[in-house]
Amino acid sequence: MQKIYFLCTGNSCRSQIAEGYAHQFLDSDKFEIRSAGIEKHGLNPKAVQVMKEDGIDISQQTSDLIDMDYFNNSDLIVTLCGDARDKCPRIPNGVENMHWNLIDPARATGTDEEILNTFREVRDSIKESVHALSETYK
Repeated sequence: MQKIYFLCTGNSCRSQIAEGYAHQFLDSDKFEIRSAGIEKHGLNPKAVQVMKEDGIDISQQTSDLIDMDYFNNSDLIVTLCGDARDKCPRIPNGVENMHWNLIDPARATGTDEEILNTFREVRDSIKESVHALSETYK
């Protein structure tokens, strides 16, 4: 079974969304999918909301710190922000690494609707990237 790890700063939004789509797009018999952060900020309710709008429930996912055993044995590590890329442990030799440089929707400002729209834009970008990933890793 191939292991995929999605990493961002606080494991509250971007990596959680990526994990949700990966569970949707990738065969659970072939892939083990997790997400984590270099810090633990809790699951962001707006991430849950915008994923629910797209028919995916991530409400039971948890905000976790990087598990070094899983990290060292992953087949693919995807960092979703520069902070995670810069601060995560050194990617082990032989582990494929991708970097998706995404803004942090949790830092969005404006009205509630403007903030939600930022979450939706990031969600849609992640959805496209995870879908492309799933086409590569069938």
